Amino acid sequence: MKLLIGVTGGIAAYKACELVSLSRKRGHEVRVMMTTRATEFVGPLTFAGLTAHRVLTDDGEAAMDHIQWAKWADVVCVAPLTANTLGKLAHGLCDDVLTTTLLALPAATPVVLGPAMNTEMWNHPAVQRNLARVRQDGRVIVVDPVHKRLACGDVGPGGLADPADLLAACEAAAP
Repeated sequence: MKLLIGVTGGIAAYKACELVSLSRKRGHEVRVMMTTRATEFVGPLTFAGLTAHRVLTDDGEAAMDHIQWAKWADVVCVAPLTANTLGKLAHGLCDDVLTTTLLALPAATPVVLGPAMNTEMWNHPAVQRNLARVRQDGRVIVVDPVHKRLACGDVGPGGLADPADLLAACEAAAP
């Protein structure tokens, strides 16, 4: 499977490294794209080393990279998915390389989303509306966040699902 992993700017961004490593161990070809905020949590060089491919970022995109990467992928997994990026996806906004690539995906390409955010954010009506909206797209699979002690100290839903569970969802969705 050709797996394109999108990393957004949440504290759980470091767990995307485990998702990449696990995917590679299972024999999948992996590429990574990152939002600018994600690069503040984990450096692109880390993912370049883990994937043996350059990382697609807002700073390093060549003309039409997002189109080529969208065509390349069998499955896309965005993990962690922040409330901000979820809102963009729900409304078709594309102001960074990650959201632009997602909008350029062929209609048959499945998208696995791994939301991760504070419990109050997760429970907010706007976030729940945005989740419902992306689920209506048909090709989106949401791996709900887990209930745990979060980085902010709160206990509740909002933790990124286990990378093995995210990968299982990607494998199940693959053509």
